[in-house]
Amino acid sequence: MAYQPRSGGGEGGEGGDRRRGRGRDRDQNRQPERSDGDELKDKLVTINRVAKVVKGGRRFSFAALVVVGDEKGRVGWGAGKAREVPEAIRKATERAKKGLIRVPMREGRTLHHDVIGEYGAGRVILRAAPAGTGIIAGGPMRAVFESLGMGDVVAKCLGSANPHNMVKATFAALQRCTSPRAVASRRGKKVADILGQPAQKGEAEATNV
Repeated sequence: MAYQPRSGGGEGGEGGDRRRGRGRDRDQNRQPERSDGDELKDKLVTINRVAKVVKGGRRFSFAALVVVGDEKGRVGWGAGKAREVPEAIRKATERAKKGLIRVPMREGRTLHHDVIGEYGAGRVILRAAPAGTGIIAGGPMRAVFESLGMGDVVAKCLGSANPHNMVKATFAALQRCTSPRAVASRRGKKVADILGQPAQKGEAEATNV
């Protein structure tokens, strides 16, 4: 007599397929979560090939330096190493997103004051500029300002021209930047007292944090 499969098993199998099908429908309808990282734009500053001499020959790896920012006042940098260029860039980008800083800007286009930044042998000076000046800076510093969204600034490298030192010195300078509103709040005074100007209507709105 031929073997006849039990009907219960077939029904259970169909029920299992239907249950799995419903699960797949739920997964398809679920929308991916959006994060702030989706709005960030990355710029590759430099990439360097490094050779390590071993017994069998030379092993090559790549080191990437990346700057990311939302062009609205937030910026970060990161470095990554890997055997392949895309992997090195990916690692650098992830590290840059984890170290974002917010920089106060005057009128959303330039610095509130001049500032000097140092890191190792790197030394840079950043100056506030009037409207229409543009970004006057070297390659690594220009990438930082463009990612930050700064439109008018004059920057000069006075020390090491190494891209890593220049970027780190630039970030050291940006971290020292502050706004009149922050200084006034810390001292318990008004913004007009800090700027040495008579109080004007709408002055607080004109000064961006």
